[in-house]
Amino acid sequence: MNDKARVTPTAWLLRDGDVLAAAEVASTYSAKIRGLLGRSGYDGALVLKGTRSVHTIGMRFPIDVAFLDRELAVLDVVHLPPWRMAMPRRRGRSVLEAEAGSFERWRLRAGDRLELHEIS
Repeated sequence: MNDKARVTPTAWLLRDGDVLAAAEVASTYSAKIRGLLGRSGYDGALVLKGTRSVHTIGMRFPIDVAFLDRELAVLDVVHLPPWRMAMPRRRGRSVLEAEAGSFERWRLRAGDRLELHEIS
């Protein structure tokens, strides 16, 4: 049985008009602090607006992390195992998180320009 948390999408994550994933946008302080903690997996993307660095202390699974600038351009992409910390990136203004392996499936790379389209 798949016990991954399902995304309650608030937006679609796109690159060049193609949908990469359903996305949750964590814009409140408590949502950003909680992040993916307490979940055993995750199908989708979590966008942490106004966040420059992340950690996986207490996480149950590794994640892919993309650092985004103001225009949602990908500055850097890293893989973060549990109990690690990612340092902020210069010009970073938001962070995109997904379960490890997602970015490889999406072929997400530094330099990609992303878009968030709210779901009505």
